[in-house]
This record gives sequence, C-alpha cells and structure tokens, in this order.
Amino acid sequence: MGQDYSYIARNCERAVVTAYRELRDVGTNDYSAFGACTSLYRIHHPEATIAEARRLVAEWIDHHVVRADTGPTAGCECD
Repeated sequence: MGQDYSYIARNCERAVVTAYRELRDVGTNDYSAFGACTSLYRIHHPEATIAEARRLVAEWIDHHVVRADTGPTAGCECD
C-alpha cells in the first residue's frame, strides 16, 4: 500500500495489521485473513483465549484498516 504504519506502537498489533493488509492485497478473503491474524496474535500472546484474540484483532482491523484511524487503540499491554 506504500504507507508508513510505524505509528502502531505494539509489535503484535503492527504484525496483525500488516499481515491482514498483505493477505488482503494478494486476494485472501476477509474471513481467512481474519483467522490467520487471530492465529498470529495468539503466537504473540499464547495466554489469550480465542475470544480475546478475535476481539482485539477485529478492533485493530476496524481501527487501522476500515476507519484508517491513526490514534492509539486499546488492547494488550505488550510493547
């Protein structure tokens, strides 16, 4: 997409949003990309339940991709 997404502070959040965008760019459907990103989040946070991971991934995708908001998000406490 050619944009700089370095403003995303959390490594896991940046990884999830980047992966989602890249998967969608190569034609992966939304549901599959979301599932892959939920799994990716759980690699960063194995202690998270599937429900927690899905909620955060959905919030991050909505925030960064759907609404293109550049402000901070709620979420995990990692760096």
